[in-house]
Amino acid sequence: MPLPRAVLFDMDDTIIEFASSAGPCWKAVCDRFAPECDGVTSERLLAALDAYRTWYWSDPERHRVGRLDMAAARCGVIAGAFRNLGLDRSALIDPMAEAFAEARAEALRLFPEAIDVLRDLRSLSLRLALITNGESGEQRAKIERFSLAPHFDCILVEGEFGVGKPDARVYRHVLDRLGIESADAWMVGDNLEWDVWGAQQAGVRGIWRDVSGTGLPPTSPVQPDRIIRSLRELIPGRSAPCADPREGEVGPDDGHSI
Repeated sequence: MPLPRAVLFDMDDTIIEFASSAGPCWKAVCDRFAPECDGVTSERLLAALDAYRTWYWSDPERHRVGRLDMAAARCGVIAGAFRNLGLDRSALIDPMAEAFAEARAEALRLFPEAIDVLRDLRSLSLRLALITNGESGEQRAKIERFSLAPHFDCILVEGEFGVGKPDARVYRHVLDRLGIESADAWMVGDNLEWDVWGAQQAGVRGIWRDVSGTGLPPTSPVQPDRIIRSLRELIPGRSAPCADPREGEVGPDDGHSI
């Protein structure tokens, strides 16, 4: 596949490792707060949280609302887990949510190859864009923390633009900003619906980053134009080296949940 004139990137679980930190962070929160939960063990509390957050993020509309107010979503997940356990511990909801948010922020890391690949693509005179779903505050904090902005000609955050992926308006707006036709662009991301199918509906080639390394689900209705494990594979002549031990570790959520 010849290089395009522009490459559009997702952020969470494409450039920044995100989903893999949720489980360990929730476990740390449960270990800390379970002694205040009337005999409920840390393991039982964690199981209740995992079950509730899996249910919460499984619905597209709950997902859309929740990712635009992550603080409220975290509190809602904790409150739901408490209800299912028959616990009346409302005073713990805010402290637990804040502890999780702090642990999650600390655990975030760039994928090891991310910045080098962005620099290499820029050196080839490609236009680059970053497209991320979620609220402005949390997503901009990641962009600033990892100094991502200088690598991109355009950045679109769902909470600022008003709609998010896979809405075709997102892709059309970014392409207009870049001055690029859809046939001359790739979209790279880990979410088959948002980053691949959504891009393809706008005429952009969709490249799926198979972070877990498990391959395309047999029943997937989405067929990527290309599948990669590492961002290095975007550079001509490069292939994925032996995987970094952190790469491919994902939790039960899809990278945009908590």
